Formats: sequence, C-alpha cells, structure tokens
Amino acid sequence: MAFQLPDLPYDFDALEPHIDEQTMRIHHGKHHAAYVNNVNKALEGHPDLQAKSIEELMAQVTLLPDSIRTAVNNSGGGHLNHSIYWRNMSPAGGGEPTGSLGKAIKSAFGSFNAFKEKFSNAAITRFGSGWAWLCLDRAGSLVVQSFPNQDCPISAGLQPILCLDVWEHAYYLKYQNRRPDYVGAWWNVVNWKDANERFEKAKG
Repeated sequence: MAFQLPDLPYDFDALEPHIDEQTMRIHHGKHHAAYVNNVNKALEGHPDLQAKSIEELMAQVTLLPDSIRTAVNNSGGGHLNHSIYWRNMSPAGGGEPTGSLGKAIKSAFGSFNAFKEKFSNAAITRFGSGWAWLCLDRAGSLVVQSFPNQDCPISAGLQPILCLDVWEHAYYLKYQNRRPDYVGAWWNVVNWKDANERFEKAKG
C-alpha cells in the first residue's frame, strides 16, 4: 500500500465542544480512510507513482495518465488535505498567531482580524463542498483562497499553511446547515504552532 491513514494527533473527543467526537470518528475513520483506499487503488500497477510522497504526487497531478488523473486528484487530494487539516487543529489551539507567521499575516492583510474575516468569508461562501486555505504563493506572499471538492493548493503551485474543511461531513452532525457557526467555532482549535512551522518551512 502506497499510503496509509495517519493517526490523529489527539483523541477523537479532544476538540469538543467545537468539533464533536462522533464527527471526528466518522470524518477520520470513514471519509479520510476512503480517500486513502481509493488513491491506493488508483495507483495499482504504477510502482513509480507509488514510490512518490503524497506531496510529490499532487504537485504533478496534471502530468498523470488520463486513466487515473481524476481518481488521484480526488482521492489523493482528499488524503493530503485531510492530513494537513488534522494537524492544523489542536485542543490547545485558538488565539492569534505569533512568530514569523503572525507578523506575515499582519503585513499581508493589515491585521489578524482582517485576515480572519477574509478567511472565514472564503470558507462560508465556498459553494458546495470544498476548502478554505491560507497559502504561500510563488512570489512568497500569503494568500487566502478556496478550492472546490478535494482540489489542493500544491497542484496549483501554492504552499499550504492553514486549511478548513467545509464539506458537510465535517460539520453537519453538530451544526447542520449552519456553516458559519462551524467556521466561527473552528477558530478556537486552530493550531498556530503547526501553521507557523509550515510557513517557515515553505519560506525556506
């Protein structure tokens, strides 16, 4: 098997009351697991591709054979996006970013609150299923973007820093159709330490 489902870095109930235990169990154990299984299935018979990391694979997704490109984009993207999402959250999260990322956010967006509003709006207004992202672009600037379905920033030449899953399976058991409430609650579990590490690594 080329890829495996990563363990959560915390217990399933650790993000309560903001994200409920049942959602975490289903989201990780069913949805993410399905993406892992399906990308592995798509790569059967392609040992050269199985040897790549998920980041390498998704960075080159447009170059893949037509017969597997869509499956790898959907399921490989789902695997990579969720792997970042879990680590972008922490039971000790919330607050505002400090360090180099905190300074860069204020420089790029004017203030943390302005960034928070822009990111939240990207998440809330994403039509249908998808993600909101804070990324580093090719010029080394921070940008907020949303992507549909399981498309991922790496495939678009962006370096992912922070993400929020706004597929209904990420919040519907607790928040039903109240996506803005879920987005608002999520800020209480943001793992700024992980985001800062991703930012510093991306900056080189």
